[in-house]
Amino acid sequence: MNEITNYFIENNHTLNIIFSIGWLIITILVVTIINRLLFRYIDDNSRYHIFRKRIYYLFSGVYLIILWVLWAQNTAYIATYVGLLSAGIAIALKDLFANIAAWFFIMIRKPFEIGQRVLIGDSRGDVIDIRLFQFSLMEVTDIQVGEQSTGRIVDIPNHYVFVYPTVNYTKGFKYIWNEISVLITFESDWELAKEKLTEIVNHHALHFTEEAAEQIKSTARKYMILYNNLTPIVYTDVKESGVELTLRYLCLPKQRRDTNNDIWEDILRLISDASEIDLAYPTLRHIV
Repeated sequence: MNEITNYFIENNHTLNIIFSIGWLIITILVVTIINRLLFRYIDDNSRYHIFRKRIYYLFSGVYLIILWVLWAQNTAYIATYVGLLSAGIAIALKDLFANIAAWFFIMIRKPFEIGQRVLIGDSRGDVIDIRLFQFSLMEVTDIQVGEQSTGRIVDIPNHYVFVYPTVNYTKGFKYIWNEISVLITFESDWELAKEKLTEIVNHHALHFTEEAAEQIKSTARKYMILYNNLTPIVYTDVKESGVELTLRYLCLPKQRRDTNNDIWEDILRLISDASEIDLAYPTLRHIV
């Protein structure tokens, strides 16, 4: 017994390693127990994830402090050890350190937060989790098929924020512009069609204008967001097959497909009821 005690006294770094591993196990167990209690007593998923992250960061900080106290007397040993391995580690684990640096960037600069919809690289979805090495998206399809959830979770390394442009749908201004193009024949009464389409788009999107204007005022000091007109509008253009009327309006990112569906249903009813308006399609005319 005395021999074992003397060994640990003479080799205190071995004892520190054992204590470090022991405190790590204790920390993991405590965090796991607290997370289970939070899951049991907090029904709101948003609040649960917020508290879970805070507990994780709190106990991670406590564990780092414990490590510092344990190894404070062995700084020379640590410096020598780190000096020998730093070059190899820097090369072998460069992506790992890049992910950690990117995590600090995400936490401080906040290019996105949980619940926001983003596009980074080829991945598009709603942010559902942010961790030390990666963040997770609930994947959605592209714009052409309505940006609907696929049900798949995509894990993306944090350092992607340094490599690829990050498109945030709601940062600073939670609305996006959506457009619907309606092509009518040259023989149609385009002025009547434009008037009716304006009524339809105003019915579905005009109520967003006032709230959007207030948001721009509150974020104008931080972001250079300038819009002269936020009300829905219908633009007129001429194409080969007819007159194109484009409805442009504000909507919430996650409601793009719903508003698109509702507006198109009203447009189809209008076309069905108005004999002066007909949808156009590519045609060939031969004049003899």
